[in-house]
Amino acid sequence: MLLRRGFILFLPRLVGLLVVACCSVSIVYMLACTPKGDNQQLALPRVHGPTAKEGYEAILQEREEQHRNYIISLKKQIAQLKVELQGRSEHLKNVQDRYPDPLDIWHDHSKLEKTQANLLAFLRSQIDKAEVHSGVKLSTEYAAVPFESFTLQKVYQLETGLTRHPEEKPVRKDKRDELIEVINLAVGSLNNPEGDGIARHRIYTASDFIEGIYRTEKDKGTLYELTFKGNAKHQFKKIVLFRPFGPVMKVKNENVNIADTLINVIVPLAKRASKFRQFMQNFREMGIQRDGRIHLTVVYFGKEQMNEVKSILENTSKSTNFKNFTFIQLNEEFSRGKGLDVGARFWKGNNVVLFFCDVDIYFTAEFLNSCRLNTQPGKKVFYPVLFSQYNPSIIYGHHDSIPSLEQQLVIKKETGFWRDFGFGMTCQYRSDFINIGGFDLDIKGWGGEDVHLYRKYLHSNLIVIRTPVRGLFHLWHEKQCPEELTPEQYKMCMQSKAMNEASHGQLGMLVFKEEIETHLHKQKLSSKKV
Repeated sequence: MLLRRGFILFLPRLVGLLVVACCSVSIVYMLACTPKGDNQQLALPRVHGPTAKEGYEAILQEREEQHRNYIISLKKQIAQLKVELQGRSEHLKNVQDRYPDPLDIWHDHSKLEKTQANLLAFLRSQIDKAEVHSGVKLSTEYAAVPFESFTLQKVYQLETGLTRHPEEKPVRKDKRDELIEVINLAVGSLNNPEGDGIARHRIYTASDFIEGIYRTEKDKGTLYELTFKGNAKHQFKKIVLFRPFGPVMKVKNENVNIADTLINVIVPLAKRASKFRQFMQNFREMGIQRDGRIHLTVVYFGKEQMNEVKSILENTSKSTNFKNFTFIQLNEEFSRGKGLDVGARFWKGNNVVLFFCDVDIYFTAEFLNSCRLNTQPGKKVFYPVLFSQYNPSIIYGHHDSIPSLEQQLVIKKETGFWRDFGFGMTCQYRSDFINIGGFDLDIKGWGGEDVHLYRKYLHSNLIVIRTPVRGLFHLWHEKQCPEELTPEQYKMCMQSKAMNEASHGQLGMLVFKEEIETHLHKQKLSSKKV
């Protein structure tokens, strides 16, 4: 190491010595080639001699030639010195790159330490900003960030949706790992208290944990408060932990061009011609007129109402000059998975985005762009959570008339719910669908095939984008519960039907309808008496 450092320090001096030596050679050469002085001048011709003028001209020409040669020689030497100096500089740079100066390493290390110190200071400031040591004044009662509680086995949560329960075991691995990590850190902190030296104390384990609460402020971090058994009956140990969120970091900045990205909308169908007519009105406006980069594939099962469906397709094609559609007819029992699989494999063009759709779906042109932006071949598939509409007859029963379909498509808790248990509407590139193995064709009828495909993607290396979208709606239609179902199945079917009919509050109003009408009647009578 010392030899390397000595060599590095000596190298610039060596280059300097070479430059000085070259300059010295130039000076010696200049002195040797300089024209002779007055004492050694050539004999001048006499002024009155017959050849005086010619003699002076000859001497001047000779002197001019000597100076010209001298200048040329100096230019050559300067050029040679420049080339040599450049070569030495490049060699020095290569040596320094190969053997960096310890001073530079120390400088980089100190810069890294400074960066880490700044990051630590930022994370500590997140604790001060969050509601850890003191409260924050809030504008309304709805602005408060609620806590959720947990034990070793269960999580008790407020935001449940339709697939989560008020009390449940944490299903998601990241949530399980998070809470286990927090409990283990708290136990470690209890067993290694600061400032106790070698004082003896009890050993805590996870079984001493009673309960905890936690909440997340999205821009600051997650606060955890954990309670453990103490040393006596009414004594407890409380540990407060905070997981600060770091500064936002840029991951990617890219331009995405979807101008030529075609979507193939695949719809499996059996009968339901009236619903298909409603679907085609939406497809005409949003898909053909507003978007224009779209193909429609209808896979029809059986022959009943087939001619009516084909007529709707042909009329739309003529009126809009739309030719990008395919009609496939299968003479077999309806299977949604089979229909979508056949439609996807029937495509013979370039790799295309597939949108698996149903006739009771309404989509916007903005959703089609979301479909394109959230899919990427070999990288991402899109599983949007659509908004499911309640029964319009119940929602707008107190109105003079039911509003138009477009006016009904409002995202409010009184008009519908996020269908977070459904996985049937999805966008993915055809290449990904083929590579994942497509649908399980052993599943017959309606339902089950979508969850199976969804799980395939979850078990792959593809990124699954799962998010609510504002431009995709499931239109209400009456749910039939067949008489041949078992009592348990029939009960479950009716529960599902009730969930799709109206909100909790609206169903309650139906249950207590007579009581409400009686109260209103009494109010009218009492007002007349007054």
